[in-house]
Amino acid sequence: MLARIKAHPHWRQLLLISVVLPAVVGLAVLAFAWPAANIAPRHVPIGIVGADTQTEQAVRALDATSPGAFDLTVYADAAAARRAVRDRDIYGALDLTDGVTAYTASAASPSVATLLTGVADQLDAKLAAGDGPRVVDLVPTDAQDPRGVVLSSSLLPLTICSIIIAAAIALVLKFGPAWRMILGLASVSAMAGLAIYLVGQADLGVFPHQGLGTWATLALLVFAMSSSTAGLITLIGGSGLGIAAALMVFVGNSFSGATSAPQLLPGPAHRIGEILPPGAGANLLRSVTYFDGSGAGDYLTVLLLWAAFGVVAIIGGHRSFTGFAARRRAALAAATASSAGAPAGRSSGYSPSRRLAG
Repeated sequence: MLARIKAHPHWRQLLLISVVLPAVVGLAVLAFAWPAANIAPRHVPIGIVGADTQTEQAVRALDATSPGAFDLTVYADAAAARRAVRDRDIYGALDLTDGVTAYTASAASPSVATLLTGVADQLDAKLAAGDGPRVVDLVPTDAQDPRGVVLSSSLLPLTICSIIIAAAIALVLKFGPAWRMILGLASVSAMAGLAIYLVGQADLGVFPHQGLGTWATLALLVFAMSSSTAGLITLIGGSGLGIAAALMVFVGNSFSGATSAPQLLPGPAHRIGEILPPGAGANLLRSVTYFDGSGAGDYLTVLLLWAAFGVVAIIGGHRSFTGFAARRRAALAAATASSAGAPAGRSSGYSPSRRLAG
């Protein structure tokens, strides 16, 4: 797009930039503001313990007050519901067998845990079950980060830095060879993941469990984003960097649900966010750090697929005739050959020593 703008006269370039750049800024703000302004529960999976009349009343009450807000699963006993929470099958459960007890997992989503506590309050008042609901946080976040803000606030700079890593390696290594770019991305991603883990745990104390798994998750997340960005650059050039930045930052981060939960986002945003690296990485990090890997399979697959795409794109960009890296390398080789041949031609027609001798 920039090349097309440069083809116009200066006055028209200024006019186009005055329209295009504000439009990009507006779309960027909309991408982040629209999900945040429409946070609400949408088919949030939770459990209900018991199968008696009181449970049926609770289900009807939830459907009446918040239609479509929850996907309810009935469990025979509290043990089964607690196990489902720890396995990340559901965000929490409501036990109505003896008063109202809310089983939550703030490590999965502090926002949903707060929401479930509010629902328990409403049910307790509606059913006149007792003096107030009991709340049991089965999988709490670390005491140093009770609201989970470190993870959500770190996702955006981590994404931006991953894109910068890809651009820097592509420039420093001059697009080749492919194995050197892939090795560089892998090593930098591993060290970046270690740096993030050390800051998060040693300094902030928010990664208290599964140190090796947390480091590997962070490294994989950085590699998935940086390798796919580098792959797009090697395939189509500078516009690939813009596409990757738009996809990872403006779509991936804003639709990740890291600050709330995917099921609280409007429309198809949560499904889009879960198949992009930022959203998949945030969910995988929660599963590994707090749930011993439960529920991690789908998110791990997403990151591995993006990493594989990056590797294949890097190789294709170097070996395919249509790849930007291959075309650039061919142009550089032709320019080198041309410059190497010019002095030889001049020397055959001109010899300083012969001129002095004459």
